[in-house]
Amino acid sequence: MHRYPIKAAAQLAEAGKHAATHPSVAPLIRRGLDHGDVTAFMLNNGVLLLPGSNSVGDYILFNLRVFKIGGTRYRLEDSATGKGHSGAIWHQGFLTYSKAIFDHFADIPPKFIIGHSLGAAAAQILSKSWGVPAIGFAAPRPRWGATRLRNEHLALSILRSDDFVTTLPGGFRHLGTAKRLAPRDNNAGMDHHMKHYRKIVDEHAGNLPVQWP
Repeated sequence: MHRYPIKAAAQLAEAGKHAATHPSVAPLIRRGLDHGDVTAFMLNNGVLLLPGSNSVGDYILFNLRVFKIGGTRYRLEDSATGKGHSGAIWHQGFLTYSKAIFDHFADIPPKFIIGHSLGAAAAQILSKSWGVPAIGFAAPRPRWGATRLRNEHLALSILRSDDFVTTLPGGFRHLGTAKRLAPRDNNAGMDHHMKHYRKIVDEHAGNLPVQWP
């Protein structure tokens, strides 16, 4: 079982938004996916990096507009559910997003998954599917139903208490362990950017494990 330092995961997730050109990440990319509104990067060390929206505004805009995966049109604000391969029920938009990533990297499955925002929702689903650990920052809620799933314990979600994206969609839940952290300086509803998550990881170093799992 691979382990990853949480502070290093936060740094990588922040760089992920510009991974293709970021000097500390771009040379490490083994394979990328940037197609039909889905973005993901497999790194040489087996980490699957799933970038997301850096602001509440970006997230809302993404959720309100129609996006396409494999020629099919979706709206993520629709809370329609879909069944995964195991029969687990997920938010349909997050499930479809995750399936596109799973299919693209099926021949080189990851050893670890790190995601932010939409990527953190997908990280929870893919952690369960591949049976590998995942750390997600600012994740919305992908799972419908209270039943614990196989491999669920492998997913960690780090959530700011002033980031309302982490409370969406209503009626759904986070997979695995969810750490909701209160910042020293509250900026209710607005601190979805990954730079704010790096800050809160530093502030709560004593309340988080050094590495995961």
